[in-house]
Amino acid sequence: MTDVPANVLVIEGLVAQPPETRFSPAGIPLSRFAIEHRSICEEAGLPREVQFRLAVVATGEGLRPCVAALHVGQRIRVQGFLARAGYRSAEHSLVLHAQSIKILHDADR
Repeated sequence: MTDVPANVLVIEGLVAQPPETRFSPAGIPLSRFAIEHRSICEEAGLPREVQFRLAVVATGEGLRPCVAALHVGQRIRVQGFLARAGYRSAEHSLVLHAQSIKILHDADR
């Protein structure tokens, strides 16, 4: 059996851009939104402030109810994999393809 390199990302942050949903020709829902992450991580023994915004794509009926409940400023956890934003693009910008989305509440901290 061949070893497959891992491509799993779990990120928490705030919904920074409201979801926009469209449907594929086959009727599959495809939603796009953005998540903004802020944290302090340790690098070389020193604290480093980390802040970024990442595009998220959520595809399929399974994620549709959760995506429909999202609003800007809401705290969420997204798990999925990274892929290029577009196959035609020469740039290597990345997008997170969600496999699960959880709306976080104060008790989840």
